Amino acid sequence: MTLEPAPDAIRVALVDDQQLVRAGFRMVIDSQPDLTVTLEAGDGAQAVRLLVDHPVDVVLMDVRMPELDGLSATARLTEAWHARLPADRQPRIIVLTTFDLDEYVMEAIRAGASGFLLKDAPPEEMLAAIRTVHRGDAVIAPSSTRRLIEHMAGALPAPAASDPGADPRIASLTEREREVLVLMARGRSNTEIGADLFVAEATVKTHVGRILAKLGARDRVQAVVTSYETGLVTPGS
Repeated sequence: MTLEPAPDAIRVALVDDQQLVRAGFRMVIDSQPDLTVTLEAGDGAQAVRLLVDHPVDVVLMDVRMPELDGLSATARLTEAWHARLPADRQPRIIVLTTFDLDEYVMEAIRAGASGFLLKDAPPEEMLAAIRTVHRGDAVIAPSSTRRLIEHMAGALPAPAASDPGADPRIASLTEREREVLVLMARGRSNTEIGADLFVAEATVKTHVGRILAKLGARDRVQAVVTSYETGLVTPGS
């Protein structure tokens, strides 16, 4: 049964070249009162054309599609949104694939995705992923985040200055916010960060929100990438 979506429902776009797959996803998503499918696209090129100006919150993006693959479409969309929208209003993208490979996850993060999900994941996992990225978190286990980011670190440019504090993005953070960002980069969850710093998880969430705002980051994965780019965190530290 399809429920009438709430006025503030999360707006979802489906990008997949298989119509039956989109129909299945739409049926599951539209069954939730807090979610609604507002747009569909059959390939990456169409997705870019339609989504640059279309109001949407979360995009489910297939990897393998004709015309333009999902990773390339993700990169083009995130670049366009970055130029037009503040970080907290930029849509989040969850990349969908049938292959559980690190290379896809890393490429998805590089392209600007906030999540990575296997297409055969249970429906409840997909629904949770949409809600999670909409909150600003990433759909990648914290332990995997560190492993993947460290793989990426070798491809990132060297920090412009030897002192991370010289970077205005890092300089804008308080000492506690820097501590939280370092622990995020080490793959610690909010609960674990709270235990490490002897503060409540709600306090950690507040710090994370402020870090994302100050760094202009879409989510915590992008914030962790910034910590490596600026030299605040180095591989193996």
